[in-house]
Amino acid sequence: MIRSAFRLSRAAITVARTAHSGFNSRKLAIVAPSAAAASRSLHEKIAGPNANPVAIQMIDYALSLPRVQKSEESYGEAMLVLEQCLASQSSDVEDFVTQNSKGMVLLAMANLSFDRGNFNEALEHLRRSHELEKTSLGVKVAALEALAGLSLELGNDDASSVLADKCLELLEKDELASTSAGFEVAEARAKALKGFVEFVRGNFQAAELLFGGLQGNDHCAGSAALSYGEFLHATRNFSMAKELYQKVTEGEAGNKGFNDINALAACNMASDQVQIAATCALGQLEAHIGKFGDAEETLTKALNKAELLYGASLQTLPFSVLL
Repeated sequence: MIRSAFRLSRAAITVARTAHSGFNSRKLAIVAPSAAAASRSLHEKIAGPNANPVAIQMIDYALSLPRVQKSEESYGEAMLVLEQCLASQSSDVEDFVTQNSKGMVLLAMANLSFDRGNFNEALEHLRRSHELEKTSLGVKVAALEALAGLSLELGNDDASSVLADKCLELLEKDELASTSAGFEVAEARAKALKGFVEFVRGNFQAAELLFGGLQGNDHCAGSAALSYGEFLHATRNFSMAKELYQKVTEGEAGNKGFNDINALAACNMASDQVQIAATCALGQLEAHIGKFGDAEETLTKALNKAELLYGASLQTLPFSVLL
């Protein structure tokens, strides 16, 4: 159907670029900045009891700089703060809190790198976060999910499949985590990630089995709901796809997941990215069923939200045409 649009929508800052220059609702041009900012929401989601409070404050400050200033210089300043924060967490004997803090800092650094289009740097930060042994399930899942999502965006489908498998295996091995409050959330995200990867690779039957377990699951939200919605969209189950897109656009904003280590997400899996991607996907769906007026309105909302988050810098970001 529109396989490339589904893959690239993981950049999740998809916008209707023509909205400012005579939008023609019957000739939709859906575009997505490949270096979309994901750092806007991470600082709102990491304040948990399992991290160094000073590290959390430094991450919060660093990630607020690009959001407020929206300048190239602000990203450099933010990265310096995070590098100093990472160095301050090193010690001869690293306990759970120290490594958890380091993992979060590395996720934040990955976001900044991804934001500026430095995908190789983002991948390296994510790998370093994933390789830490003493981190919470939320940090581990966020790192693997982002690694897989970024691999999909780069066209590395096989690598994304291996990473999605690792995410599922992580849950199977972590017996203690199965009793924690965040396990069901992580499980829904892991299944949706694997289902989406199989869908992108053309394995619809395998994808359907994985997504089938998410139907009616209260923990199927955010990136998991978007992935499931994209699968339903491609298989022409427009009504259910629309419900899931709307669930993301209506439920992902605001304070949902604040101070929740299990809501951590990075790069093209972060909350702001997922919400704008869902808005764009909803606009695509409306266009596919002939509701061009609704499509124009929805896609304009996606553009307006992108501009609200990224300001004038949105105009300078590199774009990739999806359709």
